Amino acid sequence: MTNRIELRIAERAPFAEGMSFGEVGPYERLWGRAHFAVDPDAPAQAGIVDIGKAPRNADGLVEFSADLLILKPADPARGNRRVFFDWGNRGNNRAVQFFCDAPASNEIRTVAHAGNGFFFRRGYTVVHAAWQGDLLPGSGRMILDLPVAREEDGPVTGQVRTEFIANGPGVKSMPLSGRVSTRSHPTVSMDTREALLTRRRYPYDKPERLPSDAWAFARIESGMGLDMQGAEQALIPSDTHLYIKDGFEPGWIYEIVYIGRDPLVMGLGHVVVRDLVSFLKYRSEDDAGQASPAGTIEKAYGWGRSQTGRAIRDFTYLGFNADAQGRRVLDGVLPHVSGAGRMWLNHRFANGVNPAGQQYEDHFNCADRFPFSYAETTDHLTGRTDAILKQPATDPLVIHTQTATEYWQRRGSLVHTDTRGNDLPQPDGVRVFLWASSQHFADPNSKPPSRGVCQNLNNTVSTSMFFRAMLDAMDRWATDGTAPPGSRVPLRADGTLVDAETWRSRFPDIPGVAKPTGPARLPLMDFGPDFDNGILREPPQMVSHDGYPVMVPAVDADGNDVPGVRAPMVQAPLGTYTGWNLRARGLGHGAMHEFTGSYIPFPDTDGEQTVTGAPRASVTSRYGDAAGYVTAIVEAARRLVADGLMLEEDLPRVEAAARSWGRPRHELSLKG
Repeated sequence: MTNRIELRIAERAPFAEGMSFGEVGPYERLWGRAHFAVDPDAPAQAGIVDIGKAPRNADGLVEFSADLLILKPADPARGNRRVFFDWGNRGNNRAVQFFCDAPASNEIRTVAHAGNGFFFRRGYTVVHAAWQGDLLPGSGRMILDLPVAREEDGPVTGQVRTEFIANGPGVKSMPLSGRVSTRSHPTVSMDTREALLTRRRYPYDKPERLPSDAWAFARIESGMGLDMQGAEQALIPSDTHLYIKDGFEPGWIYEIVYIGRDPLVMGLGHVVVRDLVSFLKYRSEDDAGQASPAGTIEKAYGWGRSQTGRAIRDFTYLGFNADAQGRRVLDGVLPHVSGAGRMWLNHRFANGVNPAGQQYEDHFNCADRFPFSYAETTDHLTGRTDAILKQPATDPLVIHTQTATEYWQRRGSLVHTDTRGNDLPQPDGVRVFLWASSQHFADPNSKPPSRGVCQNLNNTVSTSMFFRAMLDAMDRWATDGTAPPGSRVPLRADGTLVDAETWRSRFPDIPGVAKPTGPARLPLMDFGPDFDNGILREPPQMVSHDGYPVMVPAVDADGNDVPGVRAPMVQAPLGTYTGWNLRARGLGHGAMHEFTGSYIPFPDTDGEQTVTGAPRASVTSRYGDAAGYVTAIVEAARRLVADGLMLEEDLPRVEAAARSWGRPRHELSLKG
């Protein structure tokens, strides 16, 4: 038996109101679903956890289906014959937003949704498909319907662990998945005595067990009452929700371990990407079966950020870039802000939405595990030798990009060091770039800085111009072998990759600004004897707290990163931009917050610098006036263009954004 795929297009319409994109012309928007049927016993599906427990159709195949969105040239012959696959983040389409400076949207239908039109002027067929099977419908998310694994005599059961952190008061109930958007694994028993609910202030504090009568498996429903009684609430038993009578105390880390049932066969998400892209790439050469709506395709590239950057690394490591016929699927991949992690998708009771471990949040999940690097190396703690790239016949080219946040919160240094922290040269087909002094989520559209639950304003460095340059570089590399710019990462050898203690001694002492203690070493965890078979022991056991060294980029006198690719805003700064931000008092005070960076404004004038005792020079002493700042930004941008790290077309955009002191991204009292 062979794998089957059928695309059922439910809607075909002009994209962007029929707008013409240069020589490529207008685009079409295709919406529908991709239906899959795979042989669970075939080598192509080997290693997918619990596929043998999935129901089979009359032909003995396992079926599943995914939402599908394709943006393609109306005349495929005018396109560039390239597929760009967007690994949507938690069901949300992100690529057009980041590559085209477009507004965030799952519709991607209008002229506004096309942004600056980069993809479409280049002629790409942009493909979005659901790959994460535990998402619930809503907010336009892409949904993948997967089979539930079952034993012959009943449900599959096992330990499930979830962490919860409330960012404000009044929260009493949460889904057992920890996210409203995400399917929960139902509890086998509603008896709270058979589960363990704890809380702790910081990750390594001793957990406090909540009494079994202080909480329940239940949810709250709200609505309007009768007889002018106003809003009412009802407490309803629920095998997929957690309720705490006194509510979740903001900032505390709550954790539940319970026996759940009915896991999905989540590893099939990798099959969706493999078989869909293979179909679009190769079916045009195969006269049998359904024709590809993309026409003739010569190259295929994949991109994902954060969660989906980890998915790309996992997809590649597990060998899914070889299709069922052994052909290379994606010619190049561009994982962004994954850090050193991979997805924990192909596990029983996987939760695809949960973020990877950070200093405070989700600290003990299994996202960060050896191998961390694309290059082969030996784990000095276990003696195991491995690499993410180990299938040279089908491995893709890789351009791995990460921000300063990944060094602080996502163990980013382990991408390009060995497990002892020594510099590790990468294979010829890999480039790794630090986007200096930027944060994990860099909104491509200008917005004022905010604090949220943090002590400092959020990092506002703009980096979207790098996405466009990286994709052009990848296409040249995959098409005619033109090598992209060399990797730009901090190195031990030249002193630009340092430990946290060294960093703290060099970061300026800014009045009112606390420094982080992290990043901590990555502990070595034991996830149980069946971990390699996709079954986790919860909670995991600590083997070594010392584990693996994690290091960070060195900084200059302003506190901005020295190594890496420095965006125009970093080369000509109006403040200190960091990859870390600290939680405010009462919300995990002093610990780094999720994936948030900081923007710490410079003093506006020399007078302000004198009064505040700030160690960093004022804005006016650096640039004089707004015109001087624009000149500095444009000069920085031209250097990036000369180095092949930014496109010429982005120069006017960068210059326009710099006018009026780069507002609204910056806080200044100076007049424009």
